[in-house]
Amino acid sequence: MSVRIRLKRVGGKNEPRFRLVVADIRHQRDGKFIEEVGSYNPVKNERKLVMDRIEYWLSKGAKPSETVQSMINYARKQAAKVETAAVPVQPEAAAEKKS
Repeated sequence: MSVRIRLKRVGGKNEPRFRLVVADIRHQRDGKFIEEVGSYNPVKNERKLVMDRIEYWLSKGAKPSETVQSMINYARKQAAKVETAAVPVQPEAAAEKKS
């Protein structure tokens, strides 16, 4: 069974919304899926990804579509920025630099 992480359109006419789903490649775009792992609203540019589940499926051999791969890369880049910004400066290290 070949599995892909891809977009499933759920929005109405002129109101596109998508869900990121893990699905067998033999099923239709908006058809049966295994698990929902996120959502995307291109109108408001909102992305909600469940990265721990996406990483799980990637480790099991699921292949993301090109669009989903770019979303994953963007989410990883944003997470890296948050991690580097959240590291506090040690007070002892700051005191040693002044001396």
